[in-house]
Amino acid sequence: MPNRPNALTRNQQLERLLEISRTLSSTLELAPLLQAVVDTACELTESEAASILLYDSNSGQLRFEVGPGYQLEGLSKISVPLESSIAGWVFTHGRPLIVADAANDPRIYRAVDRALNFDTRSILAVPMMVKREAIGVIEAVNKSEQDHYTEDDRAILETLAAHAAVAIENARLLEKLQEANTELRRLDTMKSDFIAIASHELRTPLGLILGHATFLKDLISKDYAEQMEVIIRSAMRLKTIVEDFSTISHKDEGMSRVRRSRFSLGKLVEDMNTRFREAAVEKKIEFGFDVPDDDPLMIEGDRDKVDVALANLVRNAITFTDSGGQVGIKAEGIPGYVRVFVVDTGIGIPTDSVGRVFDRFFQVEAHLTRRHGGMGLGLSIAKAMVEMHHGQIWCESKEGTGSLFCFIIPVDEKQATAAARVFTTA
Repeated sequence: MPNRPNALTRNQQLERLLEISRTLSSTLELAPLLQAVVDTACELTESEAASILLYDSNSGQLRFEVGPGYQLEGLSKISVPLESSIAGWVFTHGRPLIVADAANDPRIYRAVDRALNFDTRSILAVPMMVKREAIGVIEAVNKSEQDHYTEDDRAILETLAAHAAVAIENARLLEKLQEANTELRRLDTMKSDFIAIASHELRTPLGLILGHATFLKDLISKDYAEQMEVIIRSAMRLKTIVEDFSTISHKDEGMSRVRRSRFSLGKLVEDMNTRFREAAVEKKIEFGFDVPDDDPLMIEGDRDKVDVALANLVRNAITFTDSGGQVGIKAEGIPGYVRVFVVDTGIGIPTDSVGRVFDRFFQVEAHLTRRHGGMGLGLSIAKAMVEMHHGQIWCESKEGTGSLFCFIIPVDEKQATAAARVFTTA
């Protein structure tokens, strides 16, 4: 049995409580922190022993989490029922309880004394609360000198109970966060595996379908030309999806590299106008572009990747803009960068979804997928291509009004290196 602690002054008690507070804010290790809480409870209330019991939802009972070192092995094997114990009463009612004469109180759970060969004379028990809900109980047992527990003792134990509750809740939240992150990593791995496999397995049969369909188109009678056109058009749509898969897969596997060469972004925007003009006309969408007359917007970058990024933004804008709407591209130079806007008067994006539009496979609403098609990869690919250049991309949108997508890309490799440092630390 440990020696009886000496009484501490009020200032010493406060200093010990502050020490626990500092420990709480400086460590995420639960076990040593709870042990410090129990040791401090024992010291400040001048008790023979102290312990923490937590509620076990599986058994519907309380179990000892921390206690005196010489008792902990025995305590860990004991569960305390809620119906016939002091700790159970405190947990159920959410209120502190002082029992001055435990020897004659029928609420004492005697199984603990028998298991530990211990004699409980008095108890002070306080609930540990999180958001007004009890998660456990902290107990101090056998006040020294046969004294009774006081209101000061209760206040001290309530303070320690609050510290312990915060520590336990933080540990539980951290555990849940770690589990969620593990699950997210698992799902991301599954997505990457699916993309890589689909890209590899679909490419060969799709190439055969397109090749034979194109060959047969020139041989069959005109009566079946329309049906053959449907086959080719559908195969081309699949080809776009497979190419998107391939782009994502290469990025994930580290096979995608920025191959820099000097090219005109202004000319690239003009090419986009030519490429998508027919699609815009078919939907009766007004389509235009704006680039400086006196500045070709020359940059050192990977033209193919910037082309992919911009094409996906324009395709997305046309897809989600109804007949009679407008889509426009604007490019301009700013110090060290070129900036490109793609603006539309389409359906817009709900405020709570704007932050997710660049996530893979994300679709704003399920019915939009059915109506407009697509896999939800285009914007994520655009983001990947821009960020490989150490650029940034973002979206502004208002539901029912339209969307603005904007990206900036460094004009050369030196600026890209500087941008990488800025964006990484931002």
